[in-house]
Amino acid sequence: MDGFQRRKEQKKQNILEASLALFMDYGVQKVSVSEIAKKANVSQVTIYNYFENKHKLIQDVFHYYVDKAFHNFELIIHSDIPFTEKIKQIIFNKKEIAAQINEEFYQYLMKEYSTEGNYIDKVYAEKALPYFARLFKEGKEQGYVDPSLSEEAIMFYIQMLKEYVQREDVHSKVLPLTEDITNIFFYGIVGRKE
Repeated sequence: MDGFQRRKEQKKQNILEASLALFMDYGVQKVSVSEIAKKANVSQVTIYNYFENKHKLIQDVFHYYVDKAFHNFELIIHSDIPFTEKIKQIIFNKKEIAAQINEEFYQYLMKEYSTEGNYIDKVYAEKALPYFARLFKEGKEQGYVDPSLSEEAIMFYIQMLKEYVQREDVHSKVLPLTEDITNIFFYGIVGRKE
């Protein structure tokens, strides 16, 4: 990649980061393109050159957010830390995100998530599921996951949760319960035995 391409990609990255930060704080509707341009240190014209319109920008920010969240999950999975520490980091990460995200932006994300063939489903099927399988295999090997549980049953449970959360009547209730749901998923209703 030459210098021009690098600068172009950096500008796009700055716009996505600025948009994401503003959407996380204020939601999608309250943020104007001029505010994004100011925060990203670019002109409004530059934003429209990269993203055509605000709707396209919002879609690209959504994809960027999903990719960024998955990358963080991937780093945890690939780390050399013990299984229990990985679980704590995943839970903490979810709790932190739930505390930071603007309710309106969250509702937008969940609306996108509940549409057929959405981007999250694609990332989930192609990337996240294999990592969950790897994580639980590691948990079994380290003695933290019940070895009698089949991978099929664990994956079925994950799929059930995913499909339930995608329902429109449910996703509005999930955000305040994120930490509890994640804890129940990893530790069951009995809780940790440390």
